[in-house]
Amino acid sequence: METHRLVLPGDLNHYGFLFGGRLLAWIDEASWIAASLDFPHCQFVTVAMATVEFRHSVRDGTILKITCLREHEGITSVSYSVEVIDEKAGPHAIFSTRVTFVSVDDAGCKRPIRG
Repeated sequence: METHRLVLPGDLNHYGFLFGGRLLAWIDEASWIAASLDFPHCQFVTVAMATVEFRHSVRDGTILKITCLREHEGITSVSYSVEVIDEKAGPHAIFSTRVTFVSVDDAGCKRPIRG
C-alpha cells in the first residue's frame, strides 16, 4: 500500500523540522491501514516498530511517500516493511522500519488472523 502526507507548519518543531513523533504516527497509521485492508475481519494493535532512525531532516511543504509492504505473516500477527521517501530529494529513504501488529478480540486476547 502507498500513501502520501504533506508536511504542514503544525507538524514542525521549533527549529522548523518535522517532529519525529509525527512521522512515527503517520507510519503507524499507514501500516495499520495496510494490515486492516489485507485482513478486514481483524482488530489490530501495534506491538512493535523495529529500528527508529531518521536519516534526513524534513521541512515544511515536503510531500512524503509512505510505502507499506507485507513482510511476514504469523498465526496471530503480521509485519510490514515501511519506507518513507521524499521523492523530490531523491530515491533514498529518509526513514524505514518494520511494524508488527497482533490481531486481538474484543477482550484484548490474541486471535488468529486467518479463519
